[in-house]
Amino acid sequence: MMVAFLLIVLVAVALGIVGVAAHGLGFLLAVGVVLFIADVVFITVRGARGDHRRPIR
Repeated sequence: MMVAFLLIVLVAVALGIVGVAAHGLGFLLAVGVVLFIADVVFITVRGARGDHRRPIR
């Protein structure tokens, strides 16, 4: 799960850099920011719910 999180963060950063560097592609910056925020929220919610595991018998 952590690999997917880091991969999505990397994609979001790459989209942000391309959006800033390329003239007229500012929407890629917005997509990268939204993707990053959604990923952080997803991992936070999943981490909060994942702590309630049943003990092994």
